[in-house]
Amino acid sequence: MSSVPESGPGWGDLLTRDRLGVTIVLAGGTALYAISSYVTASLLPTAIGEIGGARYLAWATTVFVVASIVSSTLVGAMLAARGPVGSYLTGFGLFSIGTVICTVSPSMSLLLVGRAVQGLGGGLLMGLGYAVIHQAYPAALRARAAALVSAMWGVGTFVGPALGGVFAQLGPWRLAFACLAVLTVSVGAIVPIALRGTGRSGHAQRIPAVSLTLLMAAAALVSVAGVLPRGGWTAAGVVAALLVVAGFLTWERRAAVTVLPRLTFVKRSPLRWIYLTMVAVAIGISLENFVPLFAQELGGLAPLAAGFVGAAASLGWTLAQVVSAGAQRPGTVDRLRLAGPVVLTVGLTLTALTQIRHAGLSTLLVWVLCMMIAGAGIGLAWPHLSAAVMASSPDPAEAQQAAAAIGTVQLIATAFGAAISGVLVNLGEPSPLRSARFLEFGLAAIAALGVAAALAAHRAAARTSAQRQPALTQS
Repeated sequence: MSSVPESGPGWGDLLTRDRLGVTIVLAGGTALYAISSYVTASLLPTAIGEIGGARYLAWATTVFVVASIVSSTLVGAMLAARGPVGSYLTGFGLFSIGTVICTVSPSMSLLLVGRAVQGLGGGLLMGLGYAVIHQAYPAALRARAAALVSAMWGVGTFVGPALGGVFAQLGPWRLAFACLAVLTVSVGAIVPIALRGTGRSGHAQRIPAVSLTLLMAAAALVSVAGVLPRGGWTAAGVVAALLVVAGFLTWERRAAVTVLPRLTFVKRSPLRWIYLTMVAVAIGISLENFVPLFAQELGGLAPLAAGFVGAAASLGWTLAQVVSAGAQRPGTVDRLRLAGPVVLTVGLTLTALTQIRHAGLSTLLVWVLCMMIAGAGIGLAWPHLSAAVMASSPDPAEAQQAAAAIGTVQLIATAFGAAISGVLVNLGEPSPLRSARFLEFGLAAIAALGVAAALAAHRAAARTSAQRQPALTQS
């Protein structure tokens, strides 16, 4: 029996003449979403000085996240109705319209409308980024394509704060949104050419209205929990959101029209455990939301330098993906899926243990290294978790629905991660050292749950493979 090579097609195979366009579209759509998430956070404090509405500042994120989650669940139906070209044009069109509204907004109320429209387009772009991988690339390239798409969050971590910070400091904050609109139109313009060989696909069904309502309520509760007074109110908001998510899963198990594929709820299927592993590792990156604050308060860094320290986890994530995405041997891939949450747990724990007041340069460098280790854990596992989802069913329509749900799962995890991080930081106040340790140990505990989920996925996959083997032998 010939062994499977450790490395299949290389990164260059994503950039061949017949794949370059689709690679730009998939990666560009996710990058625009990530950049928008970070650039808005940098700009809004300056914007409210001109347009007012400080009391609604948190809602600029809330409406964006809620709209994104809702539209990401419609990717399968959109692909069935309009195909990849029409779906991507819709996503880029909505995103550009929302960005233009933000650019010209004379008031916070209109800016919130723009953010909602942006979110509708962004959620489609996020979901399509994974769903179209299943159709546009051969199986051997899907892990690399998924790694490239998810690495765009690292691009957003650098470009977003830099773009927003420069224009906020210079004064004309609206130009940052204008630049984002130009980028959106530029990438969207190549969609008809880049995706012309892809046909209509997806999961044709009615809109899962009840599931969408429950997801929207959960996302809203999570976002509101992040701005409630610390303590009992914040915890109550998170608990309420978790209860709504439990209601969503209960409904999905029994409903005729669903967001998640049916395979998620099949008893012996590994898909549910793969999704749970993805949630656990995606929540871990929430650390980045608060690292710049801790770097300033504990390390005495200037805001710009603190921002780059905050990007250390994304850098580790991106670098690890470059190395791990080429693995092909089943045994190696299985170990990477398990090693990811383990490395993430270790990195977060080390970061917590090394936090001290009045940190010097050497300690800051240790923090950066520990956060890069944590980020590397995500990068080791994510491409292969994504590929496992795409290969979860022999039915192409069901496999694509599962792939489209990756974006929804990631968005939900990001929303919950932000809210849970806010709760943990609030528990440590007024001490920034205690807040940092609560956050990092808390996220490490969640990552450890990801280890358990990865083990459960491995066992379920092994049972499924063992059951298929006799059938293959008989045939």
